[in-house]
Amino acid sequence: MEEVLIQTDNVSVRIVELEAGGALPWHHHSEVTDYVFALDGKIEIQLRSPEETVTLTPGKKWEVTTGRIHRVVNMCKRKTKYLLIQGVGKYDFNRADS
Repeated sequence: MEEVLIQTDNVSVRIVELEAGGALPWHHHSEVTDYVFALDGKIEIQLRSPEETVTLTPGKKWEVTTGRIHRVVNMCKRKTKYLLIQGVGKYDFNRADS
């Protein structure tokens, strides 16, 4: 589930909810940078090139640079939420091979 807070041609601000154990597909963006802020629970941002895993708990944040393959994973046994700010540029979601 996503709740859109702000949506312009160049910036998106959303609250994303992941089910228990849920994960986004591996992907990257051509223009935007992802700024991820944990709101509750525990999430992992898994990244490639180089391989890296970042764990976020409430109040922690991480920046995923443009073009870097990544996904967000809920590490909890319940739903969890994070704030996602994307910009500046045209949004796209390019799936990567898992």
